[in-house]
Amino acid sequence: MDVAQIFVDVGQAPWGELRTCGGGSAEHVPGMLRALASDDEDEADTAFLGLYETLLDDGAVCEATAAAIPFLARLAAAGCESLGLLEFLGAATGDPREEHAPSAETAACRRALAAQLPLILPLTGETADPRVRQTAAWAAARTGAAAEAAPVLRRRWTEEQDPLVRAELLAGLVRLDPRCAAEFALPSLGSGHHGSVRIVAVLMCLDAGLPWTPSLHETALSLLPAEPLVLAPYEQERTDPVRYVLDALLARGADEDRDSAYTLLDAALRSPDPRAQTEALKAADHACTVSRAAPGRLVPALAALLRGAAPADEPDVVREALDLLARLGRQAAPAVPELTALAAADDDDLADCALEALVRVAPEAAAPLLARSPLGLRPGALAAACGLPEDRPAPPIPCTPELLDAVRARLAVPDLEAFDGHMLSRRLTAWGPAAAAALPELTAALPRFPNDVPGALAAVCPTHGSTDRDRVAGLLRAAATHGPQEGRLAAAAALHELTEETGPLLDALPDALDGYGLQVANAAAQAAGLGRGAARLRPALRAALAPRDGIGRDERQLAAEAETALALYRLGGAADEAVAVLSGVLDDVARARPGCRWPVLHAAEAAAGLGPEGRPLIPALERLLGDPETAPAAVGALLALGHRFTDPDRVADRLLDAAECAPGPESALDTLRELLAHHPELRTSGGGVLPRLTELAERDRRVAASDLVWEAVVRDELFRACARDLLARQRRAPVA
Repeated sequence: MDVAQIFVDVGQAPWGELRTCGGGSAEHVPGMLRALASDDEDEADTAFLGLYETLLDDGAVCEATAAAIPFLARLAAAGCESLGLLEFLGAATGDPREEHAPSAETAACRRALAAQLPLILPLTGETADPRVRQTAAWAAARTGAAAEAAPVLRRRWTEEQDPLVRAELLAGLVRLDPRCAAEFALPSLGSGHHGSVRIVAVLMCLDAGLPWTPSLHETALSLLPAEPLVLAPYEQERTDPVRYVLDALLARGADEDRDSAYTLLDAALRSPDPRAQTEALKAADHACTVSRAAPGRLVPALAALLRGAAPADEPDVVREALDLLARLGRQAAPAVPELTALAAADDDDLADCALEALVRVAPEAAAPLLARSPLGLRPGALAAACGLPEDRPAPPIPCTPELLDAVRARLAVPDLEAFDGHMLSRRLTAWGPAAAAALPELTAALPRFPNDVPGALAAVCPTHGSTDRDRVAGLLRAAATHGPQEGRLAAAAALHELTEETGPLLDALPDALDGYGLQVANAAAQAAGLGRGAARLRPALRAALAPRDGIGRDERQLAAEAETALALYRLGGAADEAVAVLSGVLDDVARARPGCRWPVLHAAEAAAGLGPEGRPLIPALERLLGDPETAPAAVGALLALGHRFTDPDRVADRLLDAAECAPGPESALDTLRELLAHHPELRTSGGGVLPRLTELAERDRRVAASDLVWEAVVRDELFRACARDLLARQRRAPVA
């Protein structure tokens, strides 16, 4: 390798003026490129890692990337780390299928690599390493330069024998010219071709827009498990062929294509091969996150999988199916008989998984099974019944006498872990007075779980006067004043909830306000709820706003500042003081933390709590309207401040954008409801607010932006119910 010849013109690029992915100068890039060719293996490895950090950061390219491509192509052609450099070069071009308008930097990289095709294309056939040939074909096709690359790939197709390389040549030909699908992909579906070629032929027929036919269905099904057949460099979608087919068919939007996707998945889930079932389960999981029709179509096949599986032989498949059913919640109701049968299994781990799923799918059916189970051996089911993880909705599991007795017995275990105490307290709190029989166990557990039990004690107390109520109030009062320091605030808050007694809470809050982040935010919210009667807390609240050594203003601290500002106002402070704090929070987020959603939501809610006195915050709130994640909170705050929008159609569109792509779509609808109340003309305006909302409510694709099935399903179902209710109300409302 003539290194001098490779880098003969490296100094001609204005490296000092070019930016790297980190935003710095690219003046060090020539040295890094030379190090790639070093005889020192450690130096070359370090340079290779730096290549990605500097020029291809998490798939994003920069100005310097295109300038480096000629030298990287020369190194690859000279046999220096050819495979790794070809992967880099192909990845730097982005994905032509997904970008109708690539960034200027990505377009420059494609042009730069296309100019190096005379060096790249020979590597598709001249090297003995089939991985290099495959990756060279992949990188060449990603340039989109059909006139230069397609003739070479056609010729290699007739010469190549390695199945993975042939598959990549086929993919490249169709990507460069979809019309090649009829010439190359369709004839490659037959059983006479290697499985790697056949599965890529299926995928390329989809990419080319060809109809999904019975032949394609049978070919795809016959090749399962298909993942071992595909090894696509840097293109992870193709390494999951079933999902690839699913996404391609769902993207077409037609009912027949959607039906074809679920027919394939249904058949794959019913396959006798556990490896095929595993691939189908991954695709089914994804389908349920994006499609409203998916659970109804796939749950019967999931139930059949549970019936036909041998848990002892294929425990992973069964657990994956159970996990998916659990995350589908009520939509998995057709699988209740299978879940019930597995919940009685001898294998405690499997029985726990099945019972956990049953708790989330059919709480009323799970209650008697949970009551009869050894709760210590059913941690997953118990956690689900107690509403954990806390970011999931708690299932409405009924408070039957048998289950209540089981919970009481578990709470009375002498060496019970803290997490179990937390779980059981949550469950009893949710049941409320129906669980009053557990008062003795909760009373005994109070010293062991001083943070968790106080709220449960207040919740389960009878709602009207009784000796129990007085006794619990005395226990909480004593815990708030003389109990362990860690539990005093929880006991004081529970006492206030039970009796409206404020003294112990006023005594406990200053210590909490001396903390940090979420602790301060929660304490400030509690103080705000006490109103002007808690004016003596104002010094502690102001102290919470003061800068502290070693504590920066991160997201949690900014949220705490917002809550503290509102608390000061509600405790009789001046609105100007709260406005100054909230303005600082919003400015800090806009300047230093763009996209930082959490403190913005707190600040917007606090601004709304100021009413008309918060109007100086209107300009800062208006700046949040362009971000779908913060627009609903900003619009709600602006309406609360008495702001009237001059272009409500545009604002409504922003809220619908937020509903479609941001977390928590139901909050966008709540704000849209307020906007319609303030601007009833939107119901008949030319902006089409209600038709668009109808489309979002009735289409197949979910609106919740989440990769988690349970979150996508729960939020989307809530959104759909709210959207339909809002539409019905608007249609009944009189026209202004």
